[in-house]
Amino acid sequence: MSGVPEGSPLTALPVEKRDVVVIGGGPAGMAAALGARRAGAGNVLLVERDRVLGGILNQCIHDGFGLFLYKETISGPEYAERLAEDVAREGIAVKTGAMVLDLGPDRVLRLNAPDGYRLIRAGAIVLAMGCRERTREMIGLPGTRPAGVWTAGSAQALVNLQNLRIGSEAVILGSGDIGLIMARRLTFEGIKVKGVFEIMPWAGGLERNVRQCLKDFDIPLELGRTVVEIRGRERLSAVVTARVDEGRHPIPGTDAVVPCDTLLLSVGLIPENELSKRAGVVLSPLTGGAVVDETLMTSAEGVFSCGNVLHIHDVADGASFEGFEAGKQAADYALGRRSACASFRVAAKGCVRYVLPQVLRRGADGAALRFRVARPARGLKVEARGILTGRVYGSRRFARVVPSEMQRLVLRAPAEEDIEVDGHE
Repeated sequence: MSGVPEGSPLTALPVEKRDVVVIGGGPAGMAAALGARRAGAGNVLLVERDRVLGGILNQCIHDGFGLFLYKETISGPEYAERLAEDVAREGIAVKTGAMVLDLGPDRVLRLNAPDGYRLIRAGAIVLAMGCRERTREMIGLPGTRPAGVWTAGSAQALVNLQNLRIGSEAVILGSGDIGLIMARRLTFEGIKVKGVFEIMPWAGGLERNVRQCLKDFDIPLELGRTVVEIRGRERLSAVVTARVDEGRHPIPGTDAVVPCDTLLLSVGLIPENELSKRAGVVLSPLTGGAVVDETLMTSAEGVFSCGNVLHIHDVADGASFEGFEAGKQAADYALGRRSACASFRVAAKGCVRYVLPQVLRRGADGAALRFRVARPARGLKVEARGILTGRVYGSRRFARVVPSEMQRLVLRAPAEEDIEVDGHE
């Protein structure tokens, strides 16, 4: 049995059986549990390591959620509450404060919950563990190690959930959406945001957040510039910024000292896939998430993936829609409504940075490919072509695309060979 040594007393524990187990109770995980139940899975378990459902939504007190799912704009906690109410209304079993210790290819989970340790065998599993933030160590930011350096998400939790004032003058490194939103939030708290510095020549977050969180509050956004040094002993006293060249290396002589007592890092998110690796799931080096087919099943039979653990989403609504689909497909698998078949690979080319799914099953009619571009572009023509024959399975021209927004291309016919999705102006 997965993760349990031979002869261990744990092997004497009874193994519970569930149709579908969803790991992670954020916007994707709750939607996956609902999708599985609505598709006919009668015995669904939703597991969340925090004491309440909602995940990152609970600290996102700004509005902008629910526009696509609920056709209105609500806050993160309200969005989480609506999904949680649906989970309760449909009688889905929930274990909060519970940790999945191990997950094997045989779909047996070792679960440590407040009501005890247990072994669970699932007909299908949906991975929805979300993501984590890149830290200072991950980007190799040099300098001293004073207080006052936070990831944007940890600062958000301190300000919004604990009502703490984290500083007086702040600098934000990176223009991801959490960093942009925190620039506005700190301004509301009376903290002077002296600038957002982005190493790339374009903003990393959604354009609406650049407009609403920076431009509307006269917060400077400096593109092609990054923090190269942290200064201060007990408390951060300043950061040193510099312009970068096309290779993103600091340009000598462009240094500028910016006095501040707070630095927020908004330098990227990483899908939380440690459990996925234990289950033998193949991961993509481009997304950091699982390689999936159009049903969101991973390389591990009966294991599905959705939300930010699969790839980083633009908005929570997108993660939820993906969760509904993953839950439905997991239920179909658990209930024996899916047949095995050969599959073809899907690869990105040209201006297309990555594409999902990376695998198409034979006979997948009208599959929708989602992709993200590597750089902003206008008049981009994107084609899905057969690698062997050059046959065009789908084509679309986009007036304008940016890396922060996912795009969609629907295939006109089922794939009959490996496909490449090529973007060129």
